[in-house]
Amino acid sequence: MLEHNHPTPVKPQRVVILGASGFVARDLVRHLKDQQIDYRAIGSDEIDLLDPACVSLLQAAVGKGDALVITACLTPDKGRDVGTLMKNLAMAQHLAAFIEAAALSQVIYISSNAVYDDRDSPIREASKREPTDLYSLMHIAREKIMGFATAKSETPLCLLCPCAIYGADDTHNSYGPNRFFRTAIKDRKITLFGRGEETRDHVYIKDVTRLIGLCLTHRSEGTLNAVSGASYAFCEVAAKVAHLCGPDVRIEHLPQGGPVTHQSFDVADRIKAFPKFAPITLDDSFAEVFRQIGS
Repeated sequence: MLEHNHPTPVKPQRVVILGASGFVARDLVRHLKDQQIDYRAIGSDEIDLLDPACVSLLQAAVGKGDALVITACLTPDKGRDVGTLMKNLAMAQHLAAFIEAAALSQVIYISSNAVYDDRDSPIREASKREPTDLYSLMHIAREKIMGFATAKSETPLCLLCPCAIYGADDTHNSYGPNRFFRTAIKDRKITLFGRGEETRDHVYIKDVTRLIGLCLTHRSEGTLNAVSGASYAFCEVAAKVAHLCGPDVRIEHLPQGGPVTHQSFDVADRIKAFPKFAPITLDDSFAEVFRQIGS
């Protein structure tokens, strides 16, 4: 649950984004520009968070009173092994050393819905965090590390946990809207596991960055799930994508390969925190994604 240090929105002095080349960071830059909020985006080519020297480099690059948004992370497509886990934890260790001694106005850490146990559905911000693999363990550990560091420096910490994010500029090609659009346009087909009956919440990238923007202007602290609040079966998602991409798009099926699972979210906390926020509908966002990818 979130608490707002600014009940009335106030633009932050400056927002520093770590992980500049990532999907979320790039759209957050677009959103901050639209809102005329000063920012600086830092990528690994400028400051490598795996290098212990990054602590002093961050001290030079980030000013007193800046808000820090951490999107930097090695995602599952980069590896799901112990080595990847340890690299992500090393980044967190270096970030913590910096945050503990910094004078930041706020830290926002972009976590993941993977921290929750899918069996606890509908998922809420207060739901139990339960690691199911090394990736979810990594985010749980990094949340704890960020919590320790911000408590030491008395900095408000906001944990944002998005579900599966989709958008035209996504680089991960994950199962769901992103992959469906690309294979429908390129190969004229969409491949589903089983009958595609599993339900998931899919959140549009622009909704994620709008929520980050709200958390920044309200200087919020606590936990918020960045989700749409509506769950769709993969077969429904595939049908919507196929309809946009053309009547010749085939929907094919592969064996399920595991138990059928469903996931949904209770968004009562988000509505309480941001009552005027309304997610972009799946149909409207899909139409926008198609215009961007299909052009």
